[in-house]
Amino acid sequence: MEIGIIGLGKMGKNLALNLLDHGHQIIGYDMSSEGLEVAQKEGIEVSDSIGELVDSLSKRRVIWMMIPAGDPVDNTIKKLIPLLDEDDIIIDGGNSNFNNTLRRNEYLNQKGIHLVDAGTSGGVEGARNGACMMIGADDSVFAYLEGVFKDVNVEKGYLHTGPTGSGHFTKMVHNGIEYGILQAIGEGFEILEASDFDLDYKEIARVWNHGSVIRSWLMELTENAFSKDPKLEGIKGVINSSGEGLWTVEEALKLKVPVPVIANSLFVRYRSQQEDTFSGKVIAALRNEFGGHKVEKR
Repeated sequence: MEIGIIGLGKMGKNLALNLLDHGHQIIGYDMSSEGLEVAQKEGIEVSDSIGELVDSLSKRRVIWMMIPAGDPVDNTIKKLIPLLDEDDIIIDGGNSNFNNTLRRNEYLNQKGIHLVDAGTSGGVEGARNGACMMIGADDSVFAYLEGVFKDVNVEKGYLHTGPTGSGHFTKMVHNGIEYGILQAIGEGFEILEASDFDLDYKEIARVWNHGSVIRSWLMELTENAFSKDPKLEGIKGVINSSGEGLWTVEEALKLKVPVPVIANSLFVRYRSQQEDTFSGKVIAALRNEFGGHKVEKR
């Protein structure tokens, strides 16, 4: 299938390469000339503008956005609308707030354009070699695209969650859970660090990941992080919040669902902006491992 990718950053570029590996015809665009240059060097065909990108695609165009949530998504959709035809498809693969997705979908429906929300997990490595996606779309649109989603995700790693908006909603809750798990790992290692024992955190993470109840990809990444910096002395325990945890807590409050673990993990992220903690270092290092998120160096 021909697919236009808007946003060739760490996620978009790797998704484009993943799609190319599976025989899809990909044309990419990025606002950054550097991003275009890097993508082109790695074998991705690129366009110099959104208009050129749209014109280069055959009818029933599929445009896949991998760009930051918020205004960038709205601004890109505004640029796309006069260029697209009825029955064309826009996929939002970023972490948009599902309320914004519902609003955008209502507006695009009036233009006859379909919006698909593909909440994407698995980090940079997943985008390149097999992601996990929660997909909101009309049944007929999902059926049209299902082969693409099957190609770029791991086996059993995609789900049609329901109508447009449900994908981003499900991904929001997923990220709220992620906040809580990361917090538990960070707190556990802070207890180890505070003890009188001379412990090897890398080896502890390794053994916990082989046969224990808490074995997981995150524990594997914990081992990776400690192998690079055994005491995480080179980074600050500053944990940035990209929004999904806050949205999860806000929705929980609206729905009157108690979420003390997720809420507390969100508050700790705010606290980390004010003081340095070892648990904060662990979580910051883990986010860098799985998502390439920036860490603040000492």
